[in-house]
Amino acid sequence: MPVSTVTTRSEWIKAIEGLPSTPENIPAFFLAHGSPFLAFPESEAQMHGRLGSYSGPTGPLAHFLKDFGPALLKKYQPKGIVVFSAHWETSDTRLVTDYGEENPLLMDYYGFQPSMYKLKFKSKGDSKLSQRIVQLYQEAGQSARTSSKFEARGEDGRGFEGPGLDHGVFVPFKLMFGEQMEVPIVQVSIDSSLSPQKNWALGKAVAKLREEGILIISGGLTAHNLRDFTSFSPETCKPIHREFDKAIFDAVTTSNAAERKQAMVNLPQHPGFRASHPREEHFVPLYVAAGAGEGGDVRVVTSLYGAPTFAFGV
Repeated sequence: MPVSTVTTRSEWIKAIEGLPSTPENIPAFFLAHGSPFLAFPESEAQMHGRLGSYSGPTGPLAHFLKDFGPALLKKYQPKGIVVFSAHWETSDTRLVTDYGEENPLLMDYYGFQPSMYKLKFKSKGDSKLSQRIVQLYQEAGQSARTSSKFEARGEDGRGFEGPGLDHGVFVPFKLMFGEQMEVPIVQVSIDSSLSPQKNWALGKAVAKLREEGILIISGGLTAHNLRDFTSFSPETCKPIHREFDKAIFDAVTTSNAAERKQAMVNLPQHPGFRASHPREEHFVPLYVAAGAGEGGDVRVVTSLYGAPTFAFGV
């Protein structure tokens, strides 16, 4: 399957418009959820040079997200959104948020300016959807339970333990949907084994939701090396980063579904994998989305370096 470059606004608008309008069978999306830089004031992001320019509020990912969110709502009219993030992992048992009338925010980043701890994104949960997710995991032989707003799931940059949607959700969603979202949102933890197969299976277990009007989004990044900030930008990345980036697209766009899965599962063995991912947590959400859309076609919605978005199960 040939891969076209989708890095300019006109190219990703065309790719978004080319997605089929199938509310009865919504594709599952791997979303580049970006970094807290997306929520920086423009003047402060520019102080971080090329990284801030590429990853910040005036960069291409920010512009893409602002186009992508409204298009998703218009095209699929989802009854709810189930989201997975690189920033919430649990072992053995999947945790499923059941936060009721308002989803709290877990500002799980550290050392940023005070304004970053005042960000707003108002949304609600859906207990029926949360219970349905638990049911699907149990039917697939996987352990799962709901987690209420009275149960801490992590620690935020203000030093408080608490519940909430993490920044891998509310930072991109704020750009995609604005400060207030009417469609219910439920977050599910990824598997902390970081196994491609296990995370593929946890996506596959909830694939039926796509036929029930539910939008599945799994957020991460395909380049995330905090030990080497050159890995984040196409202007500074090394040849080994580029080689791995190409390998991702070659694997994801393999036409045959079985061969595609094998190629994707093999990606952590690529010589450039560790240069882009010292730890796999930002990469394995790709497998969750692929599992949820197993068997169908794949579309490249944007091919931004290190921050692509793919539609699975088209």
